[in-house]
Amino acid sequence: MTAVVFVHGTGVREPGFSQLAGRVAAGLTALRPGLRVVPYYWGEPYGAALAGGGLSLPPEGGTSRGGLAEGPPPDSGPYGGPSGGPEAEADDWAALYADPYAELALAAAMAGPAGERPPGAAVPEQLLQARLAALAARGDDPAAALGPGLGRAAVELAAHPLLGAAAEALGPDDLADLAARSLAARVIAELLAADDPLIPAGDTRDTVVRQLAEALGGAPRGSERGLRSVLLRAAGSAATSAVVRRRRALTEAAHPAAGDILRYLARGAAVRDGLRTLVAGLAAPVTLVCHSLGGIIALDTLVGAPLPQVRLLVTAGSQGPFLYESGSLPSLEHPAPLPPHVPDWLNLYDRRDLLSYLGGPLFPGRVTDVAVDSRQPFPAAHSAYWTNPEVYRHIADRLP
Repeated sequence: MTAVVFVHGTGVREPGFSQLAGRVAAGLTALRPGLRVVPYYWGEPYGAALAGGGLSLPPEGGTSRGGLAEGPPPDSGPYGGPSGGPEAEADDWAALYADPYAELALAAAMAGPAGERPPGAAVPEQLLQARLAALAARGDDPAAALGPGLGRAAVELAAHPLLGAAAEALGPDDLADLAARSLAARVIAELLAADDPLIPAGDTRDTVVRQLAEALGGAPRGSERGLRSVLLRAAGSAATSAVVRRRRALTEAAHPAAGDILRYLARGAAVRDGLRTLVAGLAAPVTLVCHSLGGIIALDTLVGAPLPQVRLLVTAGSQGPFLYESGSLPSLEHPAPLPPHVPDWLNLYDRRDLLSYLGGPLFPGRVTDVAVDSRQPFPAAHSAYWTNPEVYRHIADRLP
């Protein structure tokens, strides 16, 4: 009788594991009656846990473990008067990094109908546009402490279709401050998009914002000012303050997934030994069907020493090829070839699953990469393999 050992991925614990293993067993036995499906549940004995009960987590509420306040009091925010403190300020900037023109759009929405101007009266945004052009002519130097891109950002902002409406709604000082924040956010957003490892700290950012605001005609001031932070938070998609307040709950919910990977890479011998012991007690032929980190565990186990019972390795949403290519796979370092004793390898991937990778180009003739489509976006695509009938058909067709 063919045996299938199912090896789960990161973050899986009971009761979810039993439900997952049951779904995999039902999907495979429906196509191959009489198949023996043996689950390998490594999450509880070998997975990550906060052994100290979360003592490594900073305290909530902005105080250190010794009780000393961290950061300025909540009524000293940059907008004058109560602002919710540094977390509210961080929320505002998060919204601007996601959309550097979010504040511009909010200001434009506040503008009333344009009134009739006296003959010869200046259009409100024209002076700012002239100053933006002058700023663009200086290139990136005025914001060099942030990074490149100021010149392009100034040209882009000067031509923005909402600039006129925003100028109708705000006075010159507020408009200059808003423009300065938009420019700084645009520069930093480009750094974030490029995964730049040197994101400027808030103090540097705020200094540049003040300098840009003055260059755009704003009055000198001790810190930037602008629309109330609550408006910007409404434009944002995530509240940093809420995340900080819920850090313990979020960590406790998320740490098995991230922690499992870190723990395995640091101390993976026990989980590999457990899989080897399980397989050693099964009669051939054995197939290992693995998801995500489970595929890395199985691959490392098979590379380490022969398991003659195993005739097929199946991985779904696997990062094994990526770890190998990046020099991070514990058992095999690029460009060493896959050992001859490693069995046939079927690797299922979904192009929308950003945690799935190809093995065939790295191990020619040793890995069969097969694309499946869950029609789900990432990250849902990474967990949708086991509800996709296509996955089971590909596995069943190749079972020994």
